[in-house]
Amino acid sequence: MHVALTGATGFLGLRLLRRLLDAHDSVTVLAHAASGDALHRITRFFELSGAPEAVTARLPSRLRVVETQLERSRLGLSRSSFQELADGLDAIWHCAGSINLEGGLAELRRVNVDGTRHVLELAEAGRRGPALHHVSTAFVAGARRDGVAYEDELEDAYGFENAYERSKYEAEVLVHAWSRAHGRPAVVLRPSILVTDLPPHPELPPHPLEVIKRLLRAGVRALAPAASGRRTVRLVGRPHGHLNLMPVEDAAEVMVRLSGRRAPGGVDTYHVVHGHDVPVPVVVALLERLVPLSFELVASRCGAACELEELTDSYPGFTAYLAHRRRFDDTRVRTLLGPPTGRTRVDLDYLWSGLGPGSGDRREPATAAWTAPPAPPAPARPSPTPRYA
Repeated sequence: MHVALTGATGFLGLRLLRRLLDAHDSVTVLAHAASGDALHRITRFFELSGAPEAVTARLPSRLRVVETQLERSRLGLSRSSFQELADGLDAIWHCAGSINLEGGLAELRRVNVDGTRHVLELAEAGRRGPALHHVSTAFVAGARRDGVAYEDELEDAYGFENAYERSKYEAEVLVHAWSRAHGRPAVVLRPSILVTDLPPHPELPPHPLEVIKRLLRAGVRALAPAASGRRTVRLVGRPHGHLNLMPVEDAAEVMVRLSGRRAPGGVDTYHVVHGHDVPVPVVVALLERLVPLSFELVASRCGAACELEELTDSYPGFTAYLAHRRRFDDTRVRTLLGPPTGRTRVDLDYLWSGLGPGSGDRREPATAAWTAPPAPPAPARPSPTPRYA
């Protein structure tokens, strides 16, 4: 069985690739033509994440890299090269996409919607009828902040928190339309917010919370000359809110296990989420470790916002989520894979490990205005265990 993967050098894609190589002899990596040396980036991830040397040494013989352009028809390939690629595939994993929460809708559509359309063209053209695995996001649930989001729901009645959510929703709509039009099955995988405890490194892709870290630190540096003492920033959010944060390694493991159960027809959708949400106050405590600020959760602000409050409000993937209390139902995943037998605990220490300074912090110069406090010693955690039996 020969598998192709888009987005293999991204935060989730690297972990998916590692799991796919556990299950398959070789993988075709559909790399972005302008992304640089994909094989080198993949090799560095395997080295930095502790893969056995023998596994890393075999990567050049197990990976076939094809440079593509998702935004273009036929992935930017010639007609003959496109057909040759399509005919050699038994399964396609579409993981590539833009997670730029500040991006405009037109820009995000070019990558997330048009890119999905062109991957569907690849799946349609293949003479073997390759199985399709489309990586979406649980946040296609949109701006609905309470209640339960179910796996079989796909609607835009609640609107969206940002253009990223809308673009991923539109991409899922395309997958459903393609499945109906061609009578082909597809699997849609919806992870929640993906995180890791692997320390930041310049040669590793960042995870979503790193963007917030950089945003806040940039604001602190800009205001440092005028700052006096530890400032308090009001964040609009719910003290009883909660967010689902899923370890990316666990997400990749669950996704690949689900791929062994090919859908008989139609679109099968799965929420790839953690069994326990993280309370919003834990996220706030993490922010207070990262920057010399105190944060106060408020239902709404009275009076004018300060500069840092305006900065946090301007980022469309931050404040809005602090008001979320919804839950993502994953009954279908549990039915197929059984009840969770072990899971990585996502708590303050876990999140700090993947973000905290003093562990290869990502290209951020030191500032005389602030020296990060040392992280408290984290309790020993057992070796990672599969989330499902």
